[in-house]
Amino acid sequence: MTVPPLYALATQYPDLDITVLSRPFCAPFFERLPHNIHFVAADFHGRHKGFVGLNRLLCDVNIRSFDYIADLHDVLRTQWLRLVGRLCGKRVAVIDKGRAGKRALVRRRHRQFVQQKTSFERYADVFSRLGFATHDTFERLDFSDLHTAQKPANARWIGIAPFAKHRGKIYPIDKMEQVVATLSALPNTTLFLFGAGASERAIIERWCRQYGHTYAAGGDQQIAHELALMAHLDVMLTMDSANMHMASLVGTRVVSVWGATHPYAGFLGYGQREADCIQRDMPCRPCSVFGNKPCRYGDYRCLNTITPNAIVCKLLEERA
Repeated sequence: MTVPPLYALATQYPDLDITVLSRPFCAPFFERLPHNIHFVAADFHGRHKGFVGLNRLLCDVNIRSFDYIADLHDVLRTQWLRLVGRLCGKRVAVIDKGRAGKRALVRRRHRQFVQQKTSFERYADVFSRLGFATHDTFERLDFSDLHTAQKPANARWIGIAPFAKHRGKIYPIDKMEQVVATLSALPNTTLFLFGAGASERAIIERWCRQYGHTYAAGGDQQIAHELALMAHLDVMLTMDSANMHMASLVGTRVVSVWGATHPYAGFLGYGQREADCIQRDMPCRPCSVFGNKPCRYGDYRCLNTITPNAIVCKLLEERA
């Protein structure tokens, strides 16, 4: 979600030399951005592990060489990095995550059901506090040079990412299988299933064997190739998950399923519409910002009451 505001910063201030520090797997998201954005990987499992490794990271990136430090994460590691930056006389700004507003959105009593700032707005605010106000100019990442997909004329390609990190964000697998079964039987329709974990791959491989015109995507593929495939899709079905944001970055329409969480927390994919969010209005939701709290009723009714047919109809609906 940092990509669109970083793109705006780099294009509107071309004299800035911007270094993005993150985990290695994130590199493909920044390789297609303007030339004044550079990516540095932090090896938190090796060279930069622990407090000693974190101080080694400060030396590796040469923190004294920067004029500004934008903390877009605000966790223990970045708090230490920005403290050292301040001690070195650097101008520092940190994200305001809006925790109070998000807590008010999900609390049981006296809930304040209002749209919170999006993460894109919060990142842009950080740059603004450093003196670099921006306006949104991002369109999409271009992976057209990766010819991993040849889409026939009149074909309909649908991507499905049925998994998420937390139970409160996952549509029941048996119901999702009904969605796959219905879509795979449609003429000129091909399904691509995304999922990386061992248990996820087992489900995906079973569905691919059982239903025609259904193929596994992702897995051992590099993220860049997954993004290239997503760019060819007519529509992508996801949970409130990373795949929603990946498809959004390449300009693909996303139909997303929301259970314990809600788009009002500010995490809807870039350029996506709330009209494409499938969710049930219930007194008990949203009950969690990240979907990591167990259902108070134990049945995840916010997800179980969404019918497979409702999802299929939304996927086949033409976007206005």
